[in-house]
Amino acid sequence: MTTQLSPPTASGPAPRPPGRSPRALWHLGVNTIVFVWLALFAAAASAHHFLPHSSWLLVHVLLLGAVTNAVVIWSGHFAASVLRLPEANRSAPAALRLACLNAGAVTVTGGMLVGRWHVVLVGAGLVAAAVAAHAVWLVRLLRRALPGRFSMTVRYYIAASTLLPTGAALGVVMARGDLAGDLSDRLLIAHEMINLLGWVGLTVAGTLITLWPTMLRTRVADGAERAGRTALPVLLAGLAAAVAAALLAPPPLAAPGVAGYAAGLAVAGRPWLREARAKTPSSFAAWSVAAGCLWLAGSLTALAGILVSTTSWTTVAERVSLLTAPLAAGWIAQVLLGALSFLVPVVLGGGPAAVRAATAGLERAWPARLAVTNAALLFCVLPVPSTVRVACSSLLLGMLLYFLVLLVSTVVRGMRNRRRAARGDTAPAPAPAPAPAPAPAEARVPAEVRAAPHRVLGGVALGLAVVVLAVAAGGAVDVRSLPVADGSAATTADGGEVRPTGRTTTADVTIRGMRFSPSAVDVPAGNRLVIRLHNSGTDTHDLVLETGARTDRLSPGERGTLDAGVVGRDLSGWCSVVGHRQMGMVLAVRVTGAGASDTADGTAGTDGAGGTGSPEGGGTTHDHSGGASEGTGGSAAEAFDPMAEPAEGFAARDAELPPATDGSGPRLHRRTLTVEEAETEVAPGVRQTLWTFDGTAPGPVLRGRVGDTFEITLVNDGTIGHSVDFHAGALAPDRPMRTIQPGRSLTYRFKATRSGVWMYHCSTMPMSLHIANGMFGAVVIDPPGLPEVDREYVLVQSEFYLGEQNGTADADKVKAEEPDMVAFNGYANQYDHDPLTAKTGERVRIWVLAAGPNVSSAFHVVGGQFDTVFREGAYDLRPGGSEHGGAQVLDLAPASGGFVELSFPKRATTPSSRTS
Repeated sequence: MTTQLSPPTASGPAPRPPGRSPRALWHLGVNTIVFVWLALFAAAASAHHFLPHSSWLLVHVLLLGAVTNAVVIWSGHFAASVLRLPEANRSAPAALRLACLNAGAVTVTGGMLVGRWHVVLVGAGLVAAAVAAHAVWLVRLLRRALPGRFSMTVRYYIAASTLLPTGAALGVVMARGDLAGDLSDRLLIAHEMINLLGWVGLTVAGTLITLWPTMLRTRVADGAERAGRTALPVLLAGLAAAVAAALLAPPPLAAPGVAGYAAGLAVAGRPWLREARAKTPSSFAAWSVAAGCLWLAGSLTALAGILVSTTSWTTVAERVSLLTAPLAAGWIAQVLLGALSFLVPVVLGGGPAAVRAATAGLERAWPARLAVTNAALLFCVLPVPSTVRVACSSLLLGMLLYFLVLLVSTVVRGMRNRRRAARGDTAPAPAPAPAPAPAPAEARVPAEVRAAPHRVLGGVALGLAVVVLAVAAGGAVDVRSLPVADGSAATTADGGEVRPTGRTTTADVTIRGMRFSPSAVDVPAGNRLVIRLHNSGTDTHDLVLETGARTDRLSPGERGTLDAGVVGRDLSGWCSVVGHRQMGMVLAVRVTGAGASDTADGTAGTDGAGGTGSPEGGGTTHDHSGGASEGTGGSAAEAFDPMAEPAEGFAARDAELPPATDGSGPRLHRRTLTVEEAETEVAPGVRQTLWTFDGTAPGPVLRGRVGDTFEITLVNDGTIGHSVDFHAGALAPDRPMRTIQPGRSLTYRFKATRSGVWMYHCSTMPMSLHIANGMFGAVVIDPPGLPEVDREYVLVQSEFYLGEQNGTADADKVKAEEPDMVAFNGYANQYDHDPLTAKTGERVRIWVLAAGPNVSSAFHVVGGQFDTVFREGAYDLRPGGSEHGGAQVLDLAPASGGFVELSFPKRATTPSSRTS
């Protein structure tokens, strides 16, 4: 037997006269909270480059803010509806629970942003208390109501609500820090499983038992209630097994728990499939929820694969981060927006016509929106260039903003129309002409939703076209798309043309580390050459021949093919990633038989178009040989004038060092460092494209005390692979210091156990080139008992190996250790033009780091004497000794640092560095 289930909110007496009912006012008020959190998420996504902990913030604004509020609001609504107690969820205690929940969410967010785990503890306690109170209310409601067919839905909500406090507790433990070994990774996986699969997943599963057929305007399938009852214990058992394994066992033992959870969803979902076959989805709401469920299924499959493929929880945590977008945006956000587009018109009411109008407003252009959302998200999770990922992320943000605009305009328009109708400002609509009565299900579906198939397909095609254009635009601005000089491979060594043989030579070449293997391939003169390239290394590479033939940039594990055409002479090839050619990534194509050139050792290949290349960088085509990247032409070194004056209004980089944060105990420092490529002036009239941490070279200065813990999230928004190595922490380098590709991120956690001024830098090979092009910074760890001074500065010395104007560093100069200039804090002579200041008699401490990569430092302040010298973790000189000694120079090797203290009896001067 099947039963027609009306929308739970539509049960009860006939509709009220037009106007704002108490139910409409309640839902309008509480769903405004969800809207505000979604708007905050959109704002944070737009400005994430400028926000600390941006990845964490985006995830928690969406899930802790918008989704958790929606779960509490709508689970209360559905529980009251299926138990036939529709007014139960609109009371003062319900409002108090929501107030407590949102106060907790705001407190947790603030505590994480300021790095205070005690604040996080308070906020998490408020969130847990609100959700626990919600669970208690659901239990009481279930006991109070008469037995109902779909009371099983409420049991899902109760189970979900009992899990969230556990997930919140795990989050607090992680926020506190000081976790040994891989415990932080285990807790993270358990935290995510409980909150996503438990709190959100169980709520969604329980709701879809009744909401899904209601969205489809069809009857609930036979056995839906039985399937729901059977599925709940399977879901809970699978989740418990997965979480227990995450905390106590190796990753492969958690995979059966994930499989069990997926099996529970399959049991619950079988009736949903029968309902969809009985009535094909025809609205944004239904298709959005369906698409979300498909993303969940794919994510669970990927999660199980990740768990069985490794025995390291650190590796699992790294790989699971790749599922953030599919789960948050693909599954949860699509289910949320689909449900809101269906439910908001119903709960606002106003009669069938008003509901149809509101639904039509929210489902405007829905085929194109769904196509854009899911296609763009698919590109975001694929290994595409960072510029493509940025373009697709912008489309996703645009779709969210468009939904929010539709939501506001629909609600405002509906409320305005109802007020006019209540005042009698509009005449009643004329009676329609007699027409055949439509089927009851069709009568409730707006014409805009019942779009013709060709209009749906047209909208999908339009959405896909938008995504294709965005991908093309993103790919066009990626550096790998820039052309190289074309030349012919079919000419012989003496300039003649080789006769094609009609045959093809295929060569398999593998990238291992920083080498092509084999390093040379032989091809008979006149044969067509095809090279099949496999990147088995850990970094992104490509292969470029001097003729212009090239592969795409290949991420680790990827394969590509290069068609060199008919070959009549020896050719040189190399990896065009900056610096890789200098490290030996060269390939020789050697022609055998008639027309072959005399030499084929891979160290040189001559041709009129490409010039003479060399793995040592002796060629002149810097733009593709890996010397200096493409600039605007002209040598930056020739433009450098050490006596030039900067433009009027020039302000030097602020060298003042903020004091260490107050507090007696160890502190957790959380910081996001974003790799950015920035076109920057490094001297008057001299501009370079630097690879930077957070847009500056040197990167941000971090400061703490011995015993503090630093948790650094590295986000690569560049165009090539990068990494980070913090000398202030002692860690095995294989995982935290690994190279991450564009668009990826990693978390680097270390405890500062020793004092000093420590360097951090990119350790991706060639390391010296990455440092020389701006990827370095300082971490200051105060020695215990460090006295206060009047002024405190930090100076990071580095050298520049200038390439073309607006280009990157010249890798050949770096290798030859021939810098063009040495600078403090990233700009030549800047403190001559805008001096550091001190008053007479003030005590000044100057921290100095010699970042190199090659030049040492002999730091001296003209007119000053140091009475304190601290170098590489120890005092060389302290005041008060019997010798009454002083020092004139702080001498530092590259990558070392220290500080000096002095005071000025007469007048402050500017510091200068004499390099040795």
